[in-house]
Amino acid sequence: MASESQPRELTGRGILLGAILTVVFTAANVYLGLRIGLTFATSIPAAVISMAVLRLLPGATIQENNIVQTIASSAGTLSAIVFVLPGLVMVGYWTGFPYWQSVAVIAIGGVLGVMYSVPLRRALVTGSDLPYPEGVAAAEVLKVGAGVGGEEENRKGLAAVLTGSIMAVVYPLLAKLKLVGESASATIPVGLGGTALSGGLSLALVGVGHLVGLAVGVAMLTGIVISFGFLLPIFTAGGPPAGTELADFISDVFRHQIRFIGAGTIGVAAIWTLLKVIGPIVRGIAAALAASRARGAGGNASLDLTERDLPIGLVGGTIALLMIPIALLLANFASGGPVGAMGIAASVLYVLVAGIVIASVCGYMAGLIGASNSPISGVGILASLGISLLLLGLFGGGGDTKALVAFALFVTAVVFGVATISNDNLQDLKTGQLVGATPWRQQVALVLGVLFGAAVIPPLLDLLNHTFGFQGAPGAGPDALAAPQAALISAIAQGVLGGDLRWDLIGLGAGIGVVVVALDEGLRLSKRGSLPPLAVGMGMYLPMEVTFMVVVGAVLGHLYNRWSRRQANPEFAERMGVLTATGLIVGDGLFNIAYAAIVGATNNPDILAVVAEGAWQMPLGIAVFAAIVATAYARMRRAAA
Repeated sequence: MASESQPRELTGRGILLGAILTVVFTAANVYLGLRIGLTFATSIPAAVISMAVLRLLPGATIQENNIVQTIASSAGTLSAIVFVLPGLVMVGYWTGFPYWQSVAVIAIGGVLGVMYSVPLRRALVTGSDLPYPEGVAAAEVLKVGAGVGGEEENRKGLAAVLTGSIMAVVYPLLAKLKLVGESASATIPVGLGGTALSGGLSLALVGVGHLVGLAVGVAMLTGIVISFGFLLPIFTAGGPPAGTELADFISDVFRHQIRFIGAGTIGVAAIWTLLKVIGPIVRGIAAALAASRARGAGGNASLDLTERDLPIGLVGGTIALLMIPIALLLANFASGGPVGAMGIAASVLYVLVAGIVIASVCGYMAGLIGASNSPISGVGILASLGISLLLLGLFGGGGDTKALVAFALFVTAVVFGVATISNDNLQDLKTGQLVGATPWRQQVALVLGVLFGAAVIPPLLDLLNHTFGFQGAPGAGPDALAAPQAALISAIAQGVLGGDLRWDLIGLGAGIGVVVVALDEGLRLSKRGSLPPLAVGMGMYLPMEVTFMVVVGAVLGHLYNRWSRRQANPEFAERMGVLTATGLIVGDGLFNIAYAAIVGATNNPDILAVVAEGAWQMPLGIAVFAAIVATAYARMRRAAA
């Protein structure tokens, strides 16, 4: 029986509910990832559903609800593996997804991601001031649902979350009905070329911007200006080819050139970030070892509940042992091909080392901007680039390039599993820290979520492959899914091993990254603020449709927080802002789940449309969207005052 000092947390009913939500959320994310190249964070919707279900049962606690969202969110995030695995079909190496081979590569990468994130908890969560927007938002949802904070504050807090959620559902519903536009965009001619301005009319992005703060927003705006204000006009200066519309030409240049520059900037920023967090990581490992010694001397009772991680010896042993099945898995995949024992050994070492680097960088990015908006595909590009260069160095160009490309993608899939899970895990652990969860129980839940997700994803991929196919794959039909991220990451491996990768673009991005790092350090030393280099890289790499509203939300959040500090109860006023922003994220997530289910069942992305598309929808959408945002901020100010 749970005691007051050790509340009900990791329970059978919580695990079962988490497993059920895993199937729903993973299916939705797999489909969206393959169709449009984006996935959505599932932790907050899972927390909302968990509270609705478990409150009907006796003895439910905030920590038990936290375990449910942890399981569902880790599995939902793991579905980002669709950014890599379909590449094996697209390059013609696989015709489907062998179940046990696919389960193994997904599960091993995911469990490694959990293990790598254990010492990072102390370095990047408890010992860091990173904002963790989605982790904080999920904690606020759980606290309001559990009645933490007093009756009056929770009444207002719950109203703020519900109001924000309703607003965040209303707009995308109107957009899917085709009554308003989903985004605002314009093509701006500059000489023979031009640039494109766009913004996704998403209240969730505004909410994320509110939570991440002004420094990250300004850094992302800097990246937007570099890519869309300078690079696009320069790279399109020659004008579009005959018969190509300027808008299509600009879009093509952004996808195939500017994004590679952004990937170079992210690479340099990632390396610099790793160098900066090595100290905290080492201290985190030392603290974990000290906790292990304290546990050995005095038992678990000698540690606070909130400091009990999985024993560091178990973590290290698990990482080492997992290298054996990775080696066997890679040897089986490479059987009969050009990759021999030396290549297998080098690839295992690459997974071990790259996993540590990528787990640290992805955890930092998630803390900076949130798991949903973290450029995880950029990390996939860098992982694919690294293993492709390693294979090029070992085996040279030419020969059986197709087999080498396939092997590079398979290794990338393992590393990408580490990336996706570490990108999400630290958000979950931040939520756990804020609601008083026991870290080791949450880490066990993360492993369970990985195993549930790994079991579900391969048959979903097989179903979608046989039903629709993937664009660019042999025999793909007219309705084939785009799988844009898998196509891009496959192109990287083919470019390196085929000898035609645009190194000049990646090098230019790396140079920009060096300048941004220097600017950030100068600002920090002079105490004039900061310019987080990874956020700049994200602004360069991600479409403006995703990033612009984050910047808008960051500015609005900054102005609101300045107002809050002048109120009689500034902490309460600021919390009302956090809860309303949280509601915006909640509503958007729940709507996406429902919409993905409808589209998946009908294979019709316009199933809700009641009118045809027209030029009037975009200006009307801007007006309606602005009115909703203004209403949301006016309402939170009234509630806070």
